[in-house]
Amino acid sequence: MDKTPRSAKEYQILAAALAAAEALGLTSELIEREPKLANGHADTLVRIGRGDQNALYAAEVMRAQGPATFGAVLVRMERLGPQALLVTDHVTPALAEELKARRISFLDTAGNAYLDQPNLYIWVKGQKAATRPTTPEIGRAFQPTGLQVLFALLCEPHAINRPYRALAAMAGVAHGTVGWVIPDLQRLGFAADLKGKRGTRRLFNLEQLLDQWVTAYARVLRPRLLIGRYFIPTIEGWKDWPIAEYDAIWGGEPAGALLTNYLRPGELTLYAEKLPGALAGRQRFARDPAPAHTAVVEVRKRFWHFPGDSAHPTITPPILVYADLLATGDARCIETAKMIYDTHVTRLLKQG
Repeated sequence: MDKTPRSAKEYQILAAALAAAEALGLTSELIEREPKLANGHADTLVRIGRGDQNALYAAEVMRAQGPATFGAVLVRMERLGPQALLVTDHVTPALAEELKARRISFLDTAGNAYLDQPNLYIWVKGQKAATRPTTPEIGRAFQPTGLQVLFALLCEPHAINRPYRALAAMAGVAHGTVGWVIPDLQRLGFAADLKGKRGTRRLFNLEQLLDQWVTAYARVLRPRLLIGRYFIPTIEGWKDWPIAEYDAIWGGEPAGALLTNYLRPGELTLYAEKLPGALAGRQRFARDPAPAHTAVVEVRKRFWHFPGDSAHPTITPPILVYADLLATGDARCIETAKMIYDTHVTRLLKQG
C-alpha cells in the first residue's frame, strides 16, 4: 500500500519553506515525494545546499507545532536519523532552541532554520510568521470520536474485521461513527479489502497511522478527556493506592513507571468513567493548592471499552501510555515513551 497522500496545503508549506531557504542564499531541490526509507517514512527527499556543498534531507511536513505535539515530533525526527528535516509553517524561538539543542534540523516558511552539516551551517531564529499558523485540517477519522475508533484498532488491529456494532462498543462511540471511519481509512490508504477475500479487511502502514494518531490525539482528543486536576498532600505511596476498588486505572507517568521501572512520576494520572469520589476523599483530593497539598493528580475519562494488557490490569493500554507521555513534552517522559514503544507498542503494530 502507498503512504497516505499528503494534502495540498502541506505541499504549499514545503514550497514556501524551500523558497525561504533560497532567500537565505541556499539552493533547494525536491528530489522525491514519499520516498521509501529503511528507517521510516518521510514526506519528501530534498537537497539543500550552498555553492557546491549540499545535503540530502528526509523532510517531514507538520503544521502548527506546540508543546503538546513536541514529543511526537521529536520521536519521529529521531526515527529518521541525522538526515531528518522538520518543515513547518513557523518555529517559535523557544522551539528553535529546543530543536537545535537536540540537533534536529528544521526549516519554516518565515525563514527560521537550523542546518548543521559539514561545510554548511545555518542558524536563524526569531523571524515572525507572515500569517498566523493554522491548525491542520484533519479527516473525519481524526476527529475526536474517530480517534477513539482508531485507538481501538491500533490496540487490536484484527478488530478491523469485527461487525461495526462490536467495534463501536469497543471504542465507546455510536454505531454510525464506525461507518464513516472505515471508509476514511480506506481512502487514506490505511485499510483495504484483501484481494480475493471480499469482506476481509486489513490495516496497512500501522506505524504511520500511529504517528498521525498520536499527534491528533494530543491536539484534539486528549484535552477533552480531563475530568479534573487535583492537589494531594504527597505523591509518595501511590503504588499502594487500591485504585481497582474504585474502577480506576493508571495512565501517563505512573503507568510509564510501572511498565519500565525507569520513570519516577512527577504527577499522577488516573483514568476512570467519572471522578472516583471515595478515592478522592481517601487521598484528600483538593481542587485548589494549599501549603499541605504539594502533588498533583489528573483524572481523565476512560473512553474505551476493552481490556488492556492482561499482565498489567491496572494500567491503560501501552499505546495510550506512549501517547500521554509524549504529550507532556517532558524529556524524562519522552525517553520513557521511547522505551515503551520499543518493548510494548512495536509488538502490537506487528499484529496488523
